Amino acid sequence: MSNEVNTECKNEIDEFIKGLKKRNPGQPEFQQAVEEVVGDLMPVVCSEERYRKERILERMTEPDRIVIFRVSWEDDEGNVRVNRAWRVQFNNSIGPYKGGLRFHPSVNTSILKFLGFEQVLKNSLTGLPMGGGKGGSNFNPKGKSDREVMRFCHSLMIELHRHIGENTDVPAGDIGVGSREISYMFGQYKRLENEFTGILTGKGLAFGGSLVRTEATGYGCVYFCENMFNEIDDSLDGKTCIVSGSGNVAIYTVEKALEMGAKVVTLSDSSGFIYDKDGIDEEKLSFVKELKEVRRGRISEYADKFKSSEFHKDKKPWGVKADVAFPSATQNEISHEDAKTLLSNGIKAVAEGANMPTVNEGVHEFRKAKILFGPAKAANAGGVAVSGLEQSQNSLRLSWSSEEVNSRLKGIMKDIHGKCVEHGKTDDGHVDYARGANVGGFIKVADAMIAYGIV
Repeated sequence: MSNEVNTECKNEIDEFIKGLKKRNPGQPEFQQAVEEVVGDLMPVVCSEERYRKERILERMTEPDRIVIFRVSWEDDEGNVRVNRAWRVQFNNSIGPYKGGLRFHPSVNTSILKFLGFEQVLKNSLTGLPMGGGKGGSNFNPKGKSDREVMRFCHSLMIELHRHIGENTDVPAGDIGVGSREISYMFGQYKRLENEFTGILTGKGLAFGGSLVRTEATGYGCVYFCENMFNEIDDSLDGKTCIVSGSGNVAIYTVEKALEMGAKVVTLSDSSGFIYDKDGIDEEKLSFVKELKEVRRGRISEYADKFKSSEFHKDKKPWGVKADVAFPSATQNEISHEDAKTLLSNGIKAVAEGANMPTVNEGVHEFRKAKILFGPAKAANAGGVAVSGLEQSQNSLRLSWSSEEVNSRLKGIMKDIHGKCVEHGKTDDGHVDYARGANVGGFIKVADAMIAYGIV
């Protein structure tokens, strides 16, 4: 596929973005997500009259519906608290809506629309029959007691249950929504609907959850990165890696990277990052798991315990020299300047574990430099892939072993990589993974939309 975009197509890109911003004012994250893909998708639309005639891009960038509702709950002191919640059902052309629920003070319509739009393309890449959606609330679970979280989750499900179902919309966890929150919501759904069905994924193993779900996003990201290296007859073995975040994506990225023979030297949270010159080994990673998954402590405690490390307050790890970067914390954590710093330090690969962790200018720098760049919609699709496998297990009323799920995950990530290569190979033989992911995810959804007629 040629890298050139003709003048007419460039004008259409400009007009499309202008119209998108006019229709979606004050939604910078959503605008960014669409702008990142439209440069790759518009040439496909320009070359395929059926996509242009059916206005597929315009239709695909409008969610099917957005549900916004109030969540009232009572804290431990008896005070009535009020939060806002959303469910963005973006596109169900290839299957029921599928995407996480995020509980964080920053949650708003723009962020959820960006996440839902990305989810459409990501879910398409997995090859599983899943549409795209996203939801959440501006509720902050940090500092709340278990009972407060329970009361909030139960109250939220009183409204949400009307809009979801195993053949309609199957939410999962995301930032601020782990097994505790999923369990409370599932229990309330079961109570309200009087049925036991797989309407949430990320459930506990005792009631329909899947093995490897917790590890899936991190593992999948490393599998994808290894596939990128294999494409150029290389591997992760012996590479020095920097990882941001210290949640489950980061933790299991580190775990799988170590298994692949890599050396990981950083982790972070909102307070700063730790740099361990000797590398994070299995013993140190076990400490991080206990710190973050049990005690919910701060990453600075790592530096207090392990003298081979140092803590950098209020800083991000992108200035540390390494071969591979795994941004695994949150959106826009790699700025334009960060991207240039990574490149000047000789970074060979970036695999995005978080959703849209790199600003568009940074993505442009990575693509221009022709490093191995695995965009989030491809590299972090392991989480939703195993969520899809959980749905399958629920429908079949059985549970697969961890070896079976991990094998299927590995296969799915290899297939996603193959689609990126198929649609991202440039004239000079380089693979533009961002373009490959965007085009590969788009075509399946676009073809389904055309088959349905104007709906």
